[in-house]
Amino acid sequence: MQLEQPCFFIVGNSRSGTTMMLRILNNHPQVFVLNELHFFEQLWSPADKNKELKRAEAVDLAARLYFVQKEGYTGEMDAAKYRFDAAQLIESMGRQRFFPHTIYAALMWQTALDEGKTIPCEKTPQNVFYIKEILELFPKARIINMVRDPRAILLSQKRKWLRRKMGATFITEKEARRLRVNYHPYTLSKLWNAAIAAAQVFRDHKQVMSVRFEDILEQPAATMQKICLHLGIPYHPEMLDIPQASSSNEADSQETGIKKERAGNWKNGGLSPAEIKICEQTSGHYFEAYGYEKLNPSTNPIVVAGWYLLFPVKLVLALFLNLNRMKSIGETLKRRLRG
Repeated sequence: MQLEQPCFFIVGNSRSGTTMMLRILNNHPQVFVLNELHFFEQLWSPADKNKELKRAEAVDLAARLYFVQKEGYTGEMDAAKYRFDAAQLIESMGRQRFFPHTIYAALMWQTALDEGKTIPCEKTPQNVFYIKEILELFPKARIINMVRDPRAILLSQKRKWLRRKMGATFITEKEARRLRVNYHPYTLSKLWNAAIAAAQVFRDHKQVMSVRFEDILEQPAATMQKICLHLGIPYHPEMLDIPQASSSNEADSQETGIKKERAGNWKNGGLSPAEIKICEQTSGHYFEAYGYEKLNPSTNPIVVAGWYLLFPVKLVLALFLNLNRMKSIGETLKRRLRG
């Protein structure tokens, strides 16, 4: 049964970190990394664990997952385009009972096989809030939790809406607006805390490994050797030959390899002292555990107060623009507001 077979999940509080890990692992001859399927949270909640689907419902779910896998989750959903592929997948599952997570698993394995690989890997950063459920549903899963300096994440998220102008033409104008509204240093710092807190529960679990994004940039070979050992796959040096793309701080490049300079991009401008101060005040209690040092910049208290006054407005707008991305609003907020 597929649920009893090895599979990998890349989670964490850094989209740049999880994307880099996606590209590295995708260079492995055994591993195929799927796009961000956003199954947990958007298409599944804990209440669905034992929810049996009718065949038509199973096809609908598979079609949605196929659309996200093939066209990304930022575009307008048109699952009807993949109903044929979905119907074939459901047919291949035979007469077994259909549950949301078994459809999800079947699609992951079938997609990996279609690509000539034997181990599927799913990369959705927000799955850090569903580690417990992943381990329950996929007993042989191995999880890589990517951690990045929260100030670097602030800079990345602050500029992410600009990606549409730097080669990411798949990002619609509507999505760019949502990304711009989502940015606030306090919100993102609290989300970083929540992701850290969610993963720390499993810090001693043998199937979960936390990795600093900065360690991959500074010692790529040594860090990836440890990761491959955790995953139970052999390390190949060519895994590190990845494209320089998807950065929020620079345009896509034809160069390949690991760019060490990205580790400290946030120190070179882009964030105001007030944004850094808010981040350090909100998340600083986790810094020592991951080797991050505070700058304690001098700030104008009026500017800091202005950011906090803007927070409730940004929060309401962001919640409104993200409603369709949460299957259970209460469940999502509960998980993301911890820490």
